[in-house]
Amino acid sequence: MAKKTLLELTQAVLEDLSGDEVNSISDTTESEQVAGHIRKVYDALMSHTVWPHTRRAVVLVPRSDLSFPTHLTTADNLKELTEVWYNKIKLGETKKNYKELKWLSHDDFLRKLNVRDSTSTNVDVITDDSGIDLLIMNDKAPEYYTSFDDVNIILDSYDSEVDSTIQQSKLQAIGFIMPEFLMEDSFVPDLPADAFSLLLEESVSRCQFKMRQFQDVKSENEAKKQSNWLSRKSWTVGGGTKYPNYGRK
Repeated sequence: MAKKTLLELTQAVLEDLSGDEVNSISDTTESEQVAGHIRKVYDALMSHTVWPHTRRAVVLVPRSDLSFPTHLTTADNLKELTEVWYNKIKLGETKKNYKELKWLSHDDFLRKLNVRDSTSTNVDVITDDSGIDLLIMNDKAPEYYTSFDDVNIILDSYDSEVDSTIQQSKLQAIGFIMPEFLMEDSFVPDLPADAFSLLLEESVSRCQFKMRQFQDVKSENEAKKQSNWLSRKSWTVGGGTKYPNYGRK
């Protein structure tokens, strides 16, 4: 199935429901309800599946408060963070030196930090939002990162000789995002073309049940078949690559 606009999807669902013909998703209360259910199905598909096409460069923003020199915040649409790189260029150097940072679990991150000497001049005692103290080194570029709340990213160190805090311009990050859904006639959901059959069948099934109190077994079976096929296809296209489960989900 080719990609369809939200209006075309709504019209297709209404046809299966024997609903009125519309020229816009806002034409009738029923068409608005159908468009809303399509959005909910889309959100569920995006949440429950790791779609390769949604893996892209993402922005991590350092906290503006200098009391948190290695704290970063993530974008609201970030679903899963997979890679973080940092330019570990030293004072006086001009050649960029990007190195990948290693993700650590909460426990392992604290174990790394807790062996540091809190009385040393090269260690800052940073009190996290959670209330725990973190021993952050201030004389070297970061090596590790973690997150305690799935929103804030914390790096283990920074080089105060070069910068007073972690710099956004020196960060590179890759992750899976949750694409925006617009309630507009011309909006095309951000899915591969061969996933639109699944979106349509799931939407028909949901609307039959929610709006007609009717369980459409045929649509449910077709949706399940499409879902199973997409799972196998996604794995094959990706060459069997398994992305590590890092950071926020």
